[in-house]
Amino acid sequence: MISKQVAAMLDKARDSIGAAHLLAEGGFYAVAVSQAYYAMFYCAQALLLQHGQSFSKHSAVVAGFGKQFAATQRMAPELHRFLLDAFEARQSADYDQFAEVCAEDAQEHIRRAEEFLTAAENYLSKDTQK
Repeated sequence: MISKQVAAMLDKARDSIGAAHLLAEGGFYAVAVSQAYYAMFYCAQALLLQHGQSFSKHSAVVAGFGKQFAATQRMAPELHRFLLDAFEARQSADYDQFAEVCAEDAQEHIRRAEEFLTAAENYLSKDTQK
């Protein structure tokens, strides 16, 4: 069984994906990329929390996910690449005033966030049945 905190993180991930879709439809591609990143970030936090780990820095969550899930093959290593790419894209989208984000980039990050969420839900479902 997953904790209320883990479930809440997954709910936040779903909300971020929904927001990313709406933002992309409205032409707000940079903000959509940011929300796609946050969806993956919340999933990574949920997975780490399920295993008793919590980090306050984004970089620590990204690294922790890589170490605990990608490097150990508990989850597909490409998910860590998705998270790393989204982290970099969010940094650029949020802090680089000259960053340009196109519709295709936003849609790809959203697709990856959806894949990440599905993988996290599947992992947690199997993990809690043990």
